[in-house]
Amino acid sequence: MSTATTSPGAITTFESLPPLARSAVPDHSTSFSQDLVLWRERMPGGLHWSGLLRRGNSLRITALGDGANVSALFYNFEDRAERYNMPDTLKSQSTAYIRKGLVCYSDMGRVLCSVADSNCDWHDTIGGITDAAIVEKRYGVKRYQEQRNAMFRNARDGFLTQLGKWGLGKRDVVPNVNFFSKVEVNDNGDMSFVANHSREGDFVDLRFEMNTVVVLSTSQHRLDPNPNYDPKAVELVCWRSGTAGKDDPCRLSMPENGRGFINTERYYL
Repeated sequence: MSTATTSPGAITTFESLPPLARSAVPDHSTSFSQDLVLWRERMPGGLHWSGLLRRGNSLRITALGDGANVSALFYNFEDRAERYNMPDTLKSQSTAYIRKGLVCYSDMGRVLCSVADSNCDWHDTIGGITDAAIVEKRYGVKRYQEQRNAMFRNARDGFLTQLGKWGLGKRDVVPNVNFFSKVEVNDNGDMSFVANHSREGDFVDLRFEMNTVVVLSTSQHRLDPNPNYDPKAVELVCWRSGTAGKDDPCRLSMPENGRGFINTERYYL
């Protein structure tokens, strides 16, 4: 049973939440009918995207090529000062990476989104993103003025472009998630990129427990040793899924997640 400490000596369980809170978190499987799909689009490699994913909707990201990487940031739509917090996400779940059954925490201890399903067992949280200097050094320069849409892009500038649409900027770029990528750390603290970790067709399902501004970039991973500029496209599909039910694996995976879901549900009472 997942529990949450609300005050010294007081324990709250899911069953003791008010009926309104329970009705807001119906049980749903991670599979979905095409009748539930809200929208679908292809995101080319090297591009950037942002949008509002509402509470109770899910986003499936599918790799359309081997070695895809999708860098992501998350912000509370109603209060954008609240955003994805990498340290809290990792320490509260005793992990160094994201996988199926885990969640992405905000800096207020709430669950922004759950990893409801994924056939990729490791999504990087520590590798960071490319910037203009990294891309120029590794791949050279192709500017829009000469190359138009074949220009070389980087994740940081893409993030900043999208964040500006939501009243956010440089100070709001925080440590991100890199879906489909794997970074290992040796005993000396050296990080290494694991090549061939993801394949075409790999997917991750993000179920949104809060109204969330999602910012994505399909630029190559910062540590990707590929000497060629070759970012991969992905498909995005959004559907009505409902939020995590009382027996959802993401809620039950560890006691801290049970508390995080209760904090999130109370936010919407």
